[in-house]
Amino acid sequence: MPCAATDGRVVAQRDLPVFRLPPPVSSVPREITTPDELPEEGPVELSLRPQRLAEFIGQSKVKESLRIYIDAALSRREPLDHTLFFGPPGLGKTTLAELIARELGVNIRTTSGPALEKPGDLVGTLTNLREGDILFIDEIHRLRPVIEEFLYPAMEDYRIDIRLSEGPKAQTITMPIERFTLIGATTRQGMLTPPMRARFGIVQRLNYYPADDLGHIVRRTAEVLRVAVDDEGAHEIARRSRGTPRIANRLLRRVRDYAQVRADGAITRDVANQALQLLDVDEFGLDDMDARILRTIIEKFEGGPVGVGSIAAAVAEDTGTIEEVYEPFLVQNGFLQRTPRGRMATALAYRHFGFSPPSAAEAQPELF
Repeated sequence: MPCAATDGRVVAQRDLPVFRLPPPVSSVPREITTPDELPEEGPVELSLRPQRLAEFIGQSKVKESLRIYIDAALSRREPLDHTLFFGPPGLGKTTLAELIARELGVNIRTTSGPALEKPGDLVGTLTNLREGDILFIDEIHRLRPVIEEFLYPAMEDYRIDIRLSEGPKAQTITMPIERFTLIGATTRQGMLTPPMRARFGIVQRLNYYPADDLGHIVRRTAEVLRVAVDDEGAHEIARRSRGTPRIANRLLRRVRDYAQVRADGAITRDVANQALQLLDVDEFGLDDMDARILRTIIEKFEGGPVGVGSIAAAVAEDTGTIEEVYEPFLVQNGFLQRTPRGRMATALAYRHFGFSPPSAAEAQPELF
């Protein structure tokens, strides 16, 4: 569509730059309660991690089992069996892998499933591993099928097959490698292929942490950061941390900022409560996105059942993020129910947001 310029010339509108305003940004970042590690948190997370397995707080059954497996491997002077950690993000899978390497006195090489695109990406790493070393693959459920097939003989027979050329006359050489331990970490064990899952001799699930364990973690982190926090203040942060140490440490750092500016640097229960209210983290640890998901199910879909795709479209969030990050916490804490027909808000969710729960007859609509 043409338009007139100031000097009388006709200029095509496509020649004019188009400026769009950026979307409004919330004053409180939604990332405050995400269990995923944020880019700027890498150095801080490393400084807060325990240095020995005995210093690892929580997951007592997992820690006890690992202690037995490590001591047995050391006594036999053999590499540890291939190990798989699964569970929600932010619970310490990477930390445990590093602690295992430290307890065994071996080196650890770290990579991730999405970073491995072709077998050649692993050849250099596997051939440089020494006896008993650890290869840690995060997000192992996202490995490409060709990478999985390349790893099978490495995990079972400690050899790799290297193809020298392509085509019907392709030549392949077999190269032996040192006995090593593969440690995989995943948030979605069900997405692992059965052949890959069957090759792990040790499988450990990490669960959400109770508030008492998180309170210990908050106090330990406060000591490292040299922050004054009393037991009630630590418990207030812990019970709003969604059962996740990474979130607990992040909330502590934000409450520390608030305390330094508004409360002379000391974190008490009242100071923690005021800071967390400012961050829109309620007494159950629900953040803005949790509230949007639950209110959407209640207000727009009459409490459900509704498919996760419809929820994702209504709240403008990725389906995978809802399934991996938000749903596990909401389900385990009784706010959301998964059914074969879809997601449903529970009576606890109705009461939390000031709604009256539907009667049994209303909650189960007739199918015919």
